Amino acid sequence: MNAGGQTFITSYRAEDLDKLTTRLKNGLFKSHYKPAEYEKVQALVDAKRLETMAMGKRVKRTRCVAKEIKECDILRQHRQVWSRECPRLQKAEVKAESEMRDFIESIRPLGIEDTAIFSLKDYEVFLERDRKAFVIGTVAPVHQLKEDLRFRLEQEQEHDQENSSPQSNWEQVQHQVNMVKDQQDIITAKLQEEYCDLQEEVTDLALEKYLPTLDSLVNDNIPAEVLESDCPYPELKESLIQTFQSLSKIHHGRLQCLHEHLKRADKYCGWVPDDHLRFHFTLSQYTQDIPNYRSLCLHMLQKVFPAKAKHDLMEHERALARQRFTQTQIKVLTQQWQQDQEELLAKALATLQEARDAYQEELELQRDREHQQDICFRLREKLQQWRAHQEEVAELQAAIAARQQEEAEAILKREQEKEAAVRAHQKEQLRKFHLEQQRRREELEQRDQERLAKLRSAMEEQARQDRDRVHFRAEMLQRRQEAREACELERQREEVERHNRLEALRNQVAVVAESDADRMMGGTQSWRHRFSTLREVDIHRPLFGIHTYTDAQIVADPRLRVEQALRNAGLHHTQYAQEVLANIKPPKPPRRDTKSELQF
Repeated sequence: MNAGGQTFITSYRAEDLDKLTTRLKNGLFKSHYKPAEYEKVQALVDAKRLETMAMGKRVKRTRCVAKEIKECDILRQHRQVWSRECPRLQKAEVKAESEMRDFIESIRPLGIEDTAIFSLKDYEVFLERDRKAFVIGTVAPVHQLKEDLRFRLEQEQEHDQENSSPQSNWEQVQHQVNMVKDQQDIITAKLQEEYCDLQEEVTDLALEKYLPTLDSLVNDNIPAEVLESDCPYPELKESLIQTFQSLSKIHHGRLQCLHEHLKRADKYCGWVPDDHLRFHFTLSQYTQDIPNYRSLCLHMLQKVFPAKAKHDLMEHERALARQRFTQTQIKVLTQQWQQDQEELLAKALATLQEARDAYQEELELQRDREHQQDICFRLREKLQQWRAHQEEVAELQAAIAARQQEEAEAILKREQEKEAAVRAHQKEQLRKFHLEQQRRREELEQRDQERLAKLRSAMEEQARQDRDRVHFRAEMLQRRQEAREACELERQREEVERHNRLEALRNQVAVVAESDADRMMGGTQSWRHRFSTLREVDIHRPLFGIHTYTDAQIVADPRLRVEQALRNAGLHHTQYAQEVLANIKPPKPPRRDTKSELQF
């Protein structure tokens, strides 16, 4: 710090204080010492302090504005999500109500004594009346209070504009608002209790015991077409039944494993059922097609569950994803089971039909026993080979499912490690992106290979057809060429004969005259007579009269201008140009004698 052009040395230690005092007393610094201007220094310090405080206020205000802008942006994105979700929920509500109404209307009583349908309709009327009374008693007062408060606010704004001081009764309004809030809280608590009681009542019904179990599915999975089929070979029928049973056992074991895995996990993933349902509903609103859906979903979940930590929310989401993955596997495996069952049924029916045909042929032709044993042996080998193929397919599918399960567990483990290691977040995302790109490339390559195989087969078939067509065209061309050559020879022969006949006729009628060059090159008498009577005006007149349209008449036709505009735009070959030109009428209607009455 400079004061009066001097520099204050403040680098002395505590033990040097006595030395500095002695030197000052002895007058060593008297010639160089000047009094410090403390007021000026204090003013500079105060100015710097004020400037720092103002800068801090600006920074704080900027942070607040940025925070408000960020909150507004997030709320705007949430509103966009809700604006998309609200119509979907409304459509779902309308669809559910229409389905329920159609179901109730489709129910018909079985007889005069069947009064259940009438009681059901009476209960529907009772519920509708109760709902209307509930809306009048709960929702209508809230809307009425809202309108009243809006009206009061408009009146207060008018009084403020008129600079008047009316007596305010906001305490009474506040008391009324609090009373309505208390009533709504009581109604909400009552509805929550009724909801819990209804849920417990539905749970106590134990409807799961009426659902078909996996064992019953395995026992009842043999089609009636196979059991009741008239098969001449009992061994073949027994083998088909064993094949159906083995297929059912294989799929049953895999489904049982998945169901046990699903039973070991909690249905609500360790949460309260209401919190789990709210979490599931909130998560379903934010799909992957929404920009920045991940951050929006976490922001909304933290608002819905303020008491839950971010780690708990993400852990619950992973548990829900695992549960969904297991349910998806069960659904896919059930569909695969049904598909294999249908394929096996079709092949079994075909096999049974073949067996019946073979047996019928045996009865009709009275074949011997050796031929019958040969047929049974071939059918048995065919069935065993097909069964071996089916078992191999089932083993391959089980191996694929196991590998998919291992991959899913590896992905979940990597996600947990990613959450624990925040510093490797970007690297993990990059690796996932590469894996996704590789998977897409593999899918595209597989799809391209399948498409290439189809195209190759189609091209081979087309090449075969083209070769046949070229061979046929070559034969037709050869035949046409031979026919043309024959016609050409016949024409040349006829031309020669005609030429000879004409030459003979010319020789018979030939005129023999003397050569007169002046008479041949001179003008005729008619020409000299016409040239003598021709006037000078008629010399420049056109030789023939022109009876056609002029250029002005042609350009005045709107069809020509529209066609030129379409041609300049490159649309004169399209269907649109044909429709436009067909609807434009000429400047003058055509004459009636130019219209043809012929129908082509």
